[in-house]
Amino acid sequence: MTTNTPPQIWLYDTTLRDGTQREGLSVSIEDKLRIARRLDQLGFPFIEGGWPGANPKDVQFFWQLQEDPLKQAEIVAFCSTRRPNTTADSEAMLQAILAAGTRWVTVFGKSWDLQVTAGLQTTLAENLAMIRDTIEYLAAQGRRVIYDAEHWFDGYKQNREYALQTLETAMAAGAEWIVLCDTNGGTLPHEVSQIVASVISNLSENINTQLKPQIGIHTHNDSDTAVANALAAVMAGAKMVQGTINGYGERCGNANLCSLIPNLQLKLGYSCIAQHQLNQLTEASRFISEVVNLAPDEHAPFVGRSAFAHKGGIHVSAVQRNPVTYEHIQPEEVGNSRRIVISEQSGLSNVLAKARTFGIELDKHQPAARQILQRLKELESQGYQFEAAEASFALLMYEALGTRQQLFEIKGFQVHCDLVEGKETNNALATVKITVKSQDILEAAEGNGPVAALDAALRKALVKFYPQVATFELTDYKVRILNGHRGTAAKTRVLVESGTGYQRWTTIGVSPNILAASYQAVVEGLEYGLLLHSPAPSSFKNFWLKENS
Repeated sequence: MTTNTPPQIWLYDTTLRDGTQREGLSVSIEDKLRIARRLDQLGFPFIEGGWPGANPKDVQFFWQLQEDPLKQAEIVAFCSTRRPNTTADSEAMLQAILAAGTRWVTVFGKSWDLQVTAGLQTTLAENLAMIRDTIEYLAAQGRRVIYDAEHWFDGYKQNREYALQTLETAMAAGAEWIVLCDTNGGTLPHEVSQIVASVISNLSENINTQLKPQIGIHTHNDSDTAVANALAAVMAGAKMVQGTINGYGERCGNANLCSLIPNLQLKLGYSCIAQHQLNQLTEASRFISEVVNLAPDEHAPFVGRSAFAHKGGIHVSAVQRNPVTYEHIQPEEVGNSRRIVISEQSGLSNVLAKARTFGIELDKHQPAARQILQRLKELESQGYQFEAAEASFALLMYEALGTRQQLFEIKGFQVHCDLVEGKETNNALATVKITVKSQDILEAAEGNGPVAALDAALRKALVKFYPQVATFELTDYKVRILNGHRGTAAKTRVLVESGTGYQRWTTIGVSPNILAASYQAVVEGLEYGLLLHSPAPSSFKNFWLKENS
């Protein structure tokens, strides 16, 4: 009896080397180690750690992994071929590679004759000698070699015979993998498919070795086709896919493994990682976003917060009956979840579905359901945007249902800013008067600007009655002018994101007065945070923990 085993695709992550070449992305040694261990948990066979010897950070990174190795992944050192007119055994660069102690080394070399003559300023014959000498030397030192054919597709299109010679040289020297690189990112999927198939055919016929060619693909996203190009290469016979988490990389980035893996595994039937590891993909994507200090792409396929968000009323109604109507996979397969978005385009089905996520069961025939929808549309016509402020929508819903708790009452506030002619100052003083549990409280606080001062004064007044307020923090503040043609009389929309470190929620305020809009959003943020920390249906808290942690 035989079983059909899915064909294996070998994943090669280069987030820690190629990904860190993204403009504005910088990581410490500790960051690199945290990312490497998270990728190891995902089950990636190969993790490229950097270029030992290129900088002290990468040297220390490899040393630390020698002391405390990864659980299952092969950590890979990266380097170029030797310099022209030298020998590999005299290259200090290669000594640093050996000192890194990795079993696998990735060597990149030139495939494009233009790069050889104009970039390296050497001869085509010497470039072949550099490839052969470097790989033979590393293999003789017990290293297993992956050869990255840089600028492969450009080189193949310009000088096919020479480009193929570079690959044949690398394989004859002992490279176990040949990776075809679209370094400039200008190749399109139909070209990739044709060229990869041609390479596999040519190497199978011409290479003078017992090794069968194992082909990999490395694509850049300059034409916005990196993922499509990698998929085309696999379907043409490539067995290794190189890419980065979240598509990080120089210029427009690299092939995004967060899209490639589910496409390969769920759509094309290849085996990349175990299913329980695929279920962690969304969490890993967001974890790495946090480590590198870049905001996650909310609209990223598969792992973005909006990847399975439904806004149109007809869509929501259909998804409630059968998710297949508007979802190409089950969100849980990649560790994501479905979200129902509330906006002026919503129908009753949106309101009912969103209420359910807060633990509230409404019937479409209930007057309250239509009241919520009507109020939603009224406010959005005035400039509110509840799809970006679901905490404010929850408060609106509780108000319509008559269940909104009055945890405190605002009696008034004042904000004073120090503005001295010829001297820029940011100091502000806010005074608030509130009633909490039948007690009138007057408090003042300073802050770096009026909103910070107002937020501090409110917290100072509330913390005596609600100690949990001390754990809240204002994590983001966005302002948008809605009708700029009215100049200083324009209406302002303010979004405030608050959080506790493991939860986050967003509230909204709209007013022609930016301080009034900010005040409304800040107050609702505090009110909603207190609701999260007060007795409430478990489904309500579980929803926010899952959606916003």
